[in-house]
Amino acid sequence: MPLGKHSRNQDGTFRKERSDSLVKNLREDYPQLNGINGNTKLGTLKEKYNTDSLSGVLEGIQKTRKS
Repeated sequence: MPLGKHSRNQDGTFRKERSDSLVKNLREDYPQLNGINGNTKLGTLKEKYNTDSLSGVLEGIQKTRKS
């Protein structure tokens, strides 16, 4: 799954998106977030989908929409 504009840290892993990021600011890079209230925080979605990563949230959204 593409991770948009994310860059890698010195240890080679992708940097994590902050939990206080708003959905409306992430939509340009992650169109899967369309249809979700723009004032929702990424941390709220992480809790809802029981994950600690943005990619986990995106996977959770895809699974929910397929159902």
